[in-house]
Formats: sequence, C-alpha cells, structure tokens
Amino acid sequence: MLKRILLFTFTVLVVAYLIASVTLLNAKDDRQVCKNLELIIGDTLYAGFINKAEVGAILQKNDIYPIGKQQNQIATKALEEELNQHPLIDKAECYWTPSGKLFIEVSQRVPILRVMNNQGNDYYIDNKGSIMPTDIRCIAHRIIATGNIEKPFAMNELYNFSVFLQGNPFWDAQIEQIHILEDYDVELIPRVGNHIIYLGKLEEYEQKLERLKAFYQKGLNQVGWNKYSRISLEFNNQIVCTKKDNH
Repeated sequence: MLKRILLFTFTVLVVAYLIASVTLLNAKDDRQVCKNLELIIGDTLYAGFINKAEVGAILQKNDIYPIGKQQNQIATKALEEELNQHPLIDKAECYWTPSGKLFIEVSQRVPILRVMNNQGNDYYIDNKGSIMPTDIRCIAHRIIATGNIEKPFAMNELYNFSVFLQGNPFWDAQIEQIHILEDYDVELIPRVGNHIIYLGKLEEYEQKLERLKAFYQKGLNQVGWNKYSRISLEFNNQIVCTKKDNH
C-alpha cells in the first residue's frame, strides 16, 4: 500500500515538473528576440512584381517588421493581413519553425492576359480572373486581346479562353493575339504563319482548335504555312481556307 502511494506521488511530481518545464520554456521562447527571418517570394518566373526588399519595406512602413522584436510582440496574423492588402500579392503566409525562425511566404498575382480594347483601356487579367493595372513589371510573355472588349467579357469568357490557351503548350506558344470583333466573333493572330484564324463565337473552342492543330500537322506542313490568308473554324467539322491573292 505504501509503495503504491509513493509511486502515485512520484508520478504526480513528475507530471507537475514536466508541465512547469514546458510552461517556463514557452514563456522563455515568447521573450526571445526574432533574429532570423526567411522571405520566400513565389511565382517569380511569371510575375516578378514583388521582391524581398519591397516586402520588408511594407512591414517597416507599418511598424511590424519582426527582426529585433520579441516573439510575444509579433503577431503572424497581423503580418499576413498587412501583406494581403497589397494589390499585387495573392496570398501571404507567416509561421514560426520549432527553432524560432520566422518564415514569410508570398504568392504573387500572375497575369495571363493583357487587354487593350477599342475604348483605350489597358489592363491585365490575372490567374483568378481579376483585373490588374498595367504599371507592373510583367517579365513573361502574355497574350494580348484587342477590339470590342468590355470588362465583364474579359473577366469571364476571355479569362476562361486564356486559361485554356495557357494550359496547352502548343497554343500557348502559337497564339500571339486575340481580336474581338463588334459582334463578339473572335479572330486569332498566330506567331507562325501569315494568316488569320477565324474562330467565330467563343464557344466549343477546344474542338475547333483541335481540328486546326490536326490541319497544321497534316496540311500546312505539306503546302506551307503562308499559303492561306484566312483559316475559318466557324462551322462544325470543317475548315474553310482562303488562299492568298498573289497579285
């Protein structure tokens, strides 16, 4: 009986000691000064708008730069909220490592399409279908859309079409410009071949471009890429070509 009491008492003391140790350790960690900050900027291959110096400047301007502050004075949520307000940042995440190092990961908004319409508006559409200003450092090639383009059309139909083109390596490399006519019919300007691709309405474009790709591979590779001035994909299951006038 006495042995059980002693064992129980010993167990309680050990548990109490461990709890106290963890509590003191956490309290000590909270008072530690932040000396290490790792900034990770994503999407630099396609965007390149934000760099590490600019992220640091944003935090310093708002007096929340973490270096030199105690951990209990640093709210990672506040850091995230401040960075997420920046118009060129898609998402910011801040977290501590077990060693006490602070990480800040920033994902940038990525433009996939540049719109230059008949009304003189000039802007980008990003990878989530939202409008971005053009006064940004876009370091990657983006397709240009011109013509009769209203913002709702750009943010929906054109956005979806651009996502499709960007996701297809062949068409991403081949299509240079999208031109929207007054009746919202679509023309495409390719990089290779001196012709205009008439798509018609922006519907069933996957099937239309699949037919065109087969025609490129089996037809134009034989007769030459500059034989036609216009290639129409408007009608189902057929391709109508207009020969160049050499006179």
